[in-house]
Amino acid sequence: MNRILKSVIFALAAIYFLVDAIFMIVARPFGNRIAEHWIFGSIGIWILSLRPYPALALFAVPLIVLEPVKPVAAYLGGTGHIAVGATVLVIGEVLKLVLVERLFSVSRHKLISIPAFAWTYGRFLRAKEWLESFEAWQTAWRLRRLAGYAVRTTFKKWEPARD
Repeated sequence: MNRILKSVIFALAAIYFLVDAIFMIVARPFGNRIAEHWIFGSIGIWILSLRPYPALALFAVPLIVLEPVKPVAAYLGGTGHIAVGATVLVIGEVLKLVLVERLFSVSRHKLISIPAFAWTYGRFLRAKEWLESFEAWQTAWRLRRLAGYAVRTTFKKWEPARD
C-alpha cells in the first residue's frame, strides 16, 4: 500500500511540475515585459526594503490565493465547462507564475536567508534536477525548443519589413 501511495504522490508531483513548467514558457516573457513598466521599478524598490519574513509573507500571497485555480479548473472541466475551466487554468497559472517568479527574483536573497525557506528551496532544486535527469524530460525539452524555434521562424516570416 505504501508503494502505491508513493507512486501516486510521485505522479501528482510530476504532473504539477510539468504544468508549471509549461506555463512558465508563457509566463516568463510576459513577466519580463511587465517588469519593464515604470511602476514595477518602484514596487521592486519597496520589496527590497522589506525584511526577510515580510518578504516571505508577500511571496506566499499569490501562492495561497492562486494555487486553488488548478482544482477549480479541474472541477469546471469535469462538470462540462471545458472552455471556462481551461481559461481559468491558463489565466490563473500564468498570473501566479508571473507574480511568484517576479517576487522571487526580487527578494531571493532575503528569502534564502530564512533557514526553513533555504532548506525547502534546496529540496525543490534537488527534486527538479532529479525530474530533469529523466530521458523523457530531456526529450520533451528538446521538442519544446524545436517547437519554439519553428514558431519564432514562422512569425519572423510574417513580420513586415522595417526600414
